[in-house]
Amino acid sequence: MHKPSRIDLAESDPIDRRQACQRMLAGATALLGLSSLNGCVASAMGGTPELVWGRRGLSDGRFLKPRAMAIDPDDQLYIVDTTGRIQVFDVDGQHLRTWKTPETANGRPTGMIFDGDRGRLLVADTHYYRMLAFAPTGEILPDDQIGGTPGDGPGEFAFVTDIAVDGDGCLYIGEYGASDRIQRFDPDGKFMAQWGGTGREVQHFVRPQSLVIHDKTLWIADACNHRVQRYDLSTTEPQWIGSWGHEGKQPGEFYYPYGIAVDSDGTVLVCEYGNQRIQRLTPDGEPVSSWGAPGHDPGQLYQPWGLVVDSQRRVHVLDSNNHRVQRFTLPG
Repeated sequence: MHKPSRIDLAESDPIDRRQACQRMLAGATALLGLSSLNGCVASAMGGTPELVWGRRGLSDGRFLKPRAMAIDPDDQLYIVDTTGRIQVFDVDGQHLRTWKTPETANGRPTGMIFDGDRGRLLVADTHYYRMLAFAPTGEILPDDQIGGTPGDGPGEFAFVTDIAVDGDGCLYIGEYGASDRIQRFDPDGKFMAQWGGTGREVQHFVRPQSLVIHDKTLWIADACNHRVQRYDLSTTEPQWIGSWGHEGKQPGEFYYPYGIAVDSDGTVLVCEYGNQRIQRLTPDGEPVSSWGAPGHDPGQLYQPWGLVVDSQRRVHVLDSNNHRVQRFTLPG
């Protein structure tokens, strides 16, 4: 078993990949107004990680481009990579167990959440048009599956992106492709409502990649529209509150936001696949802080896909193309 360390870097990459990254770092340096790359760019942004773990590989504790991460009430991390493996770790990166999704030939999952009230892991089985459910120990729960048929009708899906669960146990499932919508299901998996559709205008989506519910608000990372949208769930039907963000590299702008989480203080954390950084914003989209920069060093990121916040308000970032996880502590 690979034991995590304070500085546990990904395995070496091909020279051309490093050269490309160096060019990206140079661009990031110019953007940030830094005179050189002495030290870690992320440190200049206040983003030095306290723990870095994982590396490229197929054995337990290693990853091949991890694509989604969930956290349970005990702060155990569930991570799926492009092999279809779901690996479970403690909060410090110690491997606990592994299982695989039932089918992977068409593609692998890109989203998941742990449903703490019912003690199950819900997986967006993206390329099989369905949501899968597993016990924490890896046994599949076939009666809890939703979907499995491609289409745009109620209970059918295009490519499933993510799942969120509200306080009443209702499920919200996002999808992209022909539909770009959100579907709502009751706790038993019965279809209730849908909204969205492909488009650039508000209340429409282009790849709603990540969903999270906090304080009766549904937050959606509308990835290919480079923005965040939110809905009020306290009413009978979800009500659109607003959206913020647009394509760009400045604070409060986004470039392919793939992951979203909400801290206990209400601030919103957005993981940007394109800008390769994490932004922290107020609920109204005002920038608070950001960290990260393109690269392979601790605090730098290479196409991150997601993030979660644990019970101690530590942020775990899925640094996908570095095949690792980085942990940061939010300031008080």
